[in-house]
Amino acid sequence: MTEIHGSRDCGNSPKNKFVQDMAIALETGEATPQDFSEDVVWEGASEEPINGRSALFQELADRTTPIAITVEHAISHGKVGSASGEVTLGNGNRRRFSHVFEFTNAKANRVAVIKSYA
Repeated sequence: MTEIHGSRDCGNSPKNKFVQDMAIALETGEATPQDFSEDVVWEGASEEPINGRSALFQELADRTTPIAITVEHAISHGKVGSASGEVTLGNGNRRRFSHVFEFTNAKANRVAVIKSYA
């Protein structure tokens, strides 16, 4: 099981919490299909953009589960959110991440586009 250290940015903001949850889902590979639009696009996870929910979940299935994730910041504004932090892998290696999310609406309850930077 992955040890999670959440951001202090979430406080009383459900939208920031959703952004954090989506970043954790991408990093662990444990996501919920309803959180993504059917035609979601993920840029930066591979050389070519990943198009569609089915392709996104195929990509997530191949992810190695980290032993720890620290989300340093999770913020949102309107139809956009971003989370950044650090992942610790089983071999002790660490890598930084940053995910920018575009949502289908201002409620920020479903992801339409992901742009990832590692």
